[in-house]
Amino acid sequence: MITSGYSPQAEKSLVLITGMSGSGRNTAASVLEEMGWYVADNLPPELIMRMVELSFEADSPVERLAIVTDVRSRAFAGSLGEVLDGLRNEGRQPYVIFFDANDDTLIARYDSVRRTHPLQENGTLSQGIAAERQMLLPIKGMSDLVVDTSDMSVHDLRRELEHQLSDTASKIQQITIESFGFKHGAPRDADMLFDVRFLPNPYWVPELRAGRGTNKAVADYVLSQPESQGFLDNVTNLIELVLPGYRREGKGFMTIAVGCTGGHHRSVAMSEALAKKLEGVSGINVNVVHRDIDRN
Repeated sequence: MITSGYSPQAEKSLVLITGMSGSGRNTAASVLEEMGWYVADNLPPELIMRMVELSFEADSPVERLAIVTDVRSRAFAGSLGEVLDGLRNEGRQPYVIFFDANDDTLIARYDSVRRTHPLQENGTLSQGIAAERQMLLPIKGMSDLVVDTSDMSVHDLRRELEHQLSDTASKIQQITIESFGFKHGAPRDADMLFDVRFLPNPYWVPELRAGRGTNKAVADYVLSQPESQGFLDNVTNLIELVLPGYRREGKGFMTIAVGCTGGHHRSVAMSEALAKKLEGVSGINVNVVHRDIDRN
């Protein structure tokens, strides 16, 4: 739901995240960090102006700033309203996202983590939630976007934020292709794993044994095998097929592991060749890592 206060001409380079405790602010902060935002969490309203000034100075590396703030600061609603007015008077148009959820959902979330509400004091959890909801009414009215997370999964929340805040650069998926040797164990963090031990092993060619898959002679030997090009084509097609699904589920980073026996020859050459094939796929950035290339 979009409320009043947002100027369509303003760039969404400054985002302020607030809302009910337990409604998903911390999850939103993590998502924005993965999207490449600089996130300042638990920042009291009186420090927001200074943080914005420092972040958008000419020599600052920060291009997109998200600030998370909540009721733990005294006089939260009044001071945050003053900060918003001050930023807008200085020509900055912060995009304010307010996270909310119904009382039953908030109670269930607090029960699951066995935490007390910041405004609960000596009362009940329900009383703390009611006090916070009353305190935040003015801020909710100033917000540009109100997100009710009552029925949202983490993936739903990620998709909503990407829809609202993503630009072309942040939609690029980061793909790491990692060669490895099965004798040293398979990577635990791989999203996809391919075994190239079906190819002839350069290790058994005396003049190639001491080389590595990054050497032209070794790479030519591996890639000249009849099965090599078909393997590369099929793996490339498979990756292109699954990328939209990974993106839809919020995975902006993907690790593709390619293994042979020792991680010196076949997996290295095939990883390099696969990276070159994927360079022609739009919307991705490819990095190659050879985990075991220097191991004995």
